[in-house]
Amino acid sequence: MQVWVLLFNANTDNEGIYTLEIEGKNIIVAFEQEDDAIRYAGLLEAQDFLSPTVESIDSDDLKEFCEESGYDLNLVPTDALLVPPEKNVDKTDWSPEGNKKYSDRPESEDEIEVEDPVIAMMRRRLENLL
Repeated sequence: MQVWVLLFNANTDNEGIYTLEIEGKNIIVAFEQEDDAIRYAGLLEAQDFLSPTVESIDSDDLKEFCEESGYDLNLVPTDALLVPPEKNVDKTDWSPEGNKKYSDRPESEDEIEVEDPVIAMMRRRLENLL
């Protein structure tokens, strides 16, 4: 069975796959329907996240990859509404350039950027216009 995942720098040497980190575990998100994956990718872009590419992969190959790499797998059923978390991780294991282990985010894991409430309110209002 084919499923759809979100990739960054698809078909390059620096390819990355979208995961959610929940309770310290990286979980690959795969979708049964391509339209649901495209919708989720659009929601990520609306949050100023990196722009992913939706790619199909055989579900057995993906399960094998998850087992070998130590990832968990979440298969989103057809027409289920999955919404990205409001906050993204401060550090990623992947960078668009491919020459750095982590992004240019702050080094301190205790340092959490708090969004100004006025800016957050304005952002929500603008998003509601879309």
